[in-house]
Amino acid sequence: MSIQQTLPLPGVAPERTGSYRTDHLLVADMVAPGSRVLDVGCGDGELLELLESRGIDGRGIELSREGVNRCVAKGLAVVQGDADTDLVNYPDDAFDYVILSQTLQATRQPRAVLENLLRIGHRGIVSFPNFGFWKMRLQLLIGGHMPRTENLPATWYDTANIHFCTIKDFVQLCNEINVKMERAVALDLYGRPVPLNLPWWVWNMFGEQGVFLLSRGGGK
Repeated sequence: MSIQQTLPLPGVAPERTGSYRTDHLLVADMVAPGSRVLDVGCGDGELLELLESRGIDGRGIELSREGVNRCVAKGLAVVQGDADTDLVNYPDDAFDYVILSQTLQATRQPRAVLENLLRIGHRGIVSFPNFGFWKMRLQLLIGGHMPRTENLPATWYDTANIHFCTIKDFVQLCNEINVKMERAVALDLYGRPVPLNLPWWVWNMFGEQGVFLLSRGGGK
């Protein structure tokens, strides 16, 4: 298994830069200026605000009514919807990019959602918490309980996350459905990119989250 690695994106500092999360800055730097973007599971609209500040035409879909209300109050174009059931209603190639930020693990059918992302958009950007992160492994091995971290604070019985995966799992899924990984970045505990000269298993061990820029493979 291999991951296409690239140099760290410019302008990204650990954890947060200014008022923005590091993973959001990474995602925004993967989007070309002037693009049309759909943010799936956009939450309170923080990423959409960042994209629009860079001249990107952003739209959003969010499951929670509270999240939709917050986005609309900010003047963002967001509708209520479910990634598992509503993405099928979007036409092919409707957007330049479709983003799934920290949402994949909460979907019921991650493979179908990923396939829809790359049907609707020319490119997809996916970020997710890495369940292979060393802190996760240690809590399972030593503590004998489902892991909890700052990024995943909910208990096992009170979480919306139902399909955890590792970076290795995600790369294997991309290979299975013929998805090309154009860029891949693993962020460590402090939001810093894991060094690129290290093998993929180090990413899987020390990357707290992964951020991937994807496109259709096989000339589709």
